[in-house]
Amino acid sequence: MNILKWAILLFTIIESLNVIMLYFAPGMKQGNALGVFTAWEKAQKDEEMKSFAYYMAAWVAGAKLIFILLGISVILWGNIEMQIATCGAMVISISSFFFKLYPLIKNMDKNGQIEPKGYSKTLLAMIITFILGFLLVFIIGVIKYL
Repeated sequence: MNILKWAILLFTIIESLNVIMLYFAPGMKQGNALGVFTAWEKAQKDEEMKSFAYYMAAWVAGAKLIFILLGISVILWGNIEMQIATCGAMVISISSFFFKLYPLIKNMDKNGQIEPKGYSKTLLAMIITFILGFLLVFIIGVIKYL
């Protein structure tokens, strides 16, 4: 198995763990679940908001499942060009975090709407690690295999 497949596999494993949490324990405070948001606890007290929060958690999990299954498909049946393109696509798609999500979570963290305080910085480090990791593997793939 080449470095491209390993990177995609590692990402699918990490995302699979997150999907399991979002489906079965969305209120956890670990693994990028939703318990870090103080609004999660507030939503649990209102039946309408609780239903909405669980729906959104399942919706996010379902969207992540698409990435996971596409990643597995590329690992199993994709040629080297598809694997390189997948790593490039991961860099671009994961970078979309900075368009809306990071400004929102940074602001919520600043306003005390996230516990533990500073979680936005932890999430930022994780996202940057994913981006740099896929970028490095993409470059290695292009140099080594094309």
